[in-house]
Amino acid sequence: MKTEDKITEKPSHYDHLEKMDVSEVLKNINREDMLVAEAVGRAIPQIEPLVCAIESRMKQGGRLFYVGAGTSGRLGVLDASELPPTFGVSPDWVIGIIAGGDEALRRAVERAEDDEKQGWLDLEAYHPSPLDCVIGIAASGTTPYVIGAIKHARANGLLTGCISSNPHTPLASEAEYPIETIVGPEFVTGSSRMKSGTAQKMVLNMISTALMIRMGRVKGNRMVKMQLTNEKLIDRGTRMIQESLGISYDEARQRLLEAGSVDKAIS
Repeated sequence: MKTEDKITEKPSHYDHLEKMDVSEVLKNINREDMLVAEAVGRAIPQIEPLVCAIESRMKQGGRLFYVGAGTSGRLGVLDASELPPTFGVSPDWVIGIIAGGDEALRRAVERAEDDEKQGWLDLEAYHPSPLDCVIGIAASGTTPYVIGAIKHARANGLLTGCISSNPHTPLASEAEYPIETIVGPEFVTGSSRMKSGTAQKMVLNMISTALMIRMGRVKGNRMVKMQLTNEKLIDRGTRMIQESLGISYDEARQRLLEAGSVDKAIS
């Protein structure tokens, strides 16, 4: 895929950014960001079958892996890392893998994304099985690290999906369930950490939250299996129990601390 064919590399609709005052910059970024939710909405027919396919495998004991480089990799790791405290799941259930390893979470690792073999090697460290699922994340849809991971994962029987911001990419051609969020050119030309990154975050939120609901980690609209890792979450859980059972705050708190989770305290 040639650079000139990538929407993510097209010139911004805005020019002379350095001549704009702060208000103009902020309003124009916000104007572009408003287009992101619309692009994600158009992709829901692609997202839904992927969620359903992952749900089926996870209910048989499968795991979900996110694989990406740079911003895309960081967003995958972020989403995966938020699921254990929010939904009380094992950190081994949804796993984020980033090109260059943990060091790349804080600073760019030179040329890590260019190694097509390393993506699968990093996945192999987790001893993947055909019940597992892999979502490759790459705004361009051309990142070798991610393409290699998806190609080898699919060849080994894993379910594969991807998220990109360009249509008809090499990455999409390798994945069984491609998701394309066509958000258009970035405010700063080529800066896919902006609209493309926002779209990726939204799609990851949708996928993981839908899966957690389908896997029984939510009751009503409450995170009844969240980990009680700080006072804020203990207070939130206490109020859930108080409202559900019609008891005092102190009694609800005692029940929660004894049971260890909201769902056990109200069952």
